[in-house]
Amino acid sequence: MEFYDESYARRGAEAQLYADWRALGAKGKADHVVRLCRQANIRPSKILDVGCGDGALLSELRRRRFGQILEGVEITEAAVEIAGVRAEIDSVQWYDGARLEFPDGAFDVGIVSHVLEHVPDPVALLAEVGRACKAVVMEVPLEANISARREGKREHAEEVGHLQRLDRGSAREIVSRAGMHVAGELEDALPLTAQSFFARTPAQKATATVKWGARTGLHLLAPPLARQLFTVHYACLCLPRP
Repeated sequence: MEFYDESYARRGAEAQLYADWRALGAKGKADHVVRLCRQANIRPSKILDVGCGDGALLSELRRRRFGQILEGVEITEAAVEIAGVRAEIDSVQWYDGARLEFPDGAFDVGIVSHVLEHVPDPVALLAEVGRACKAVVMEVPLEANISARREGKREHAEEVGHLQRLDRGSAREIVSRAGMHVAGELEDALPLTAQSFFARTPAQKATATVKWGARTGLHLLAPPLARQLFTVHYACLCLPRP
C-alpha cells in the first residue's frame, strides 16, 4: 500500500516514467479483456475496473470503444485523484478493498487485473466482484517459479505488496472457491516493449531483447516448462457456475 501511495504521488519526470509504464501495461491488459470477452461473445455495456489504479486500463478500453459506461474503484487515494480527472472514465470511487457499493449484477463485466496477488483473501474479493458483475476478467502474475524465488525478485515482490504467489492451478482454485468457473483463459509471456521498457543503454536493450526472445520461444514451445522457470501473466474469464 505504501509503495503505491508513493508511486502515484511522484512528480516530474519520474512520475511520467511510471505513468508511461502503466499505460504500456494497460494495452496488454486491454488486449486480454477484449479477447476473452469476444471469445465468449460478451459485448459489455457497463464495465467496472476493481483496483483501477490511475485509470490507464479504462482509458485504453475507451479508446478501443469497448464498453459504454466505464467505472472504477480504487483503494489508493492518490490514484483516485489521478483517475478521477480522466475524461475517458465515467466514475471513479474510493473503496475499502472489501465491499463494493453496487447492487448484484450491476455491471456486465468486472475487471480484477493484477489485484488479487496483493490481497490477503483473494477468494473473498473475487466473490464480491462476481456478485456485482455478471462476468469477471481476472489477471494475475504466475510467480510460483524458479526465477521469482531469487532473492532480488522476492524483495521486489514484497516491496510492491505481493501477498500471494500463484501458479495456474491455484489461480483456477481461487475462481472455483469464489463460486465461479473458468470460461476462457490465456497466458502472456510479455512483449518486447515491456521487457525492454526500463533498458537505457545498448547493452541493456540487447539483453532485454535476448531475454524476450528466449522466454517467448520457450513459452510457445513448452508452456508448462516456461511457467516453472519464469513469470507469465495469466488471464481468465470467470462466469457464475451453471
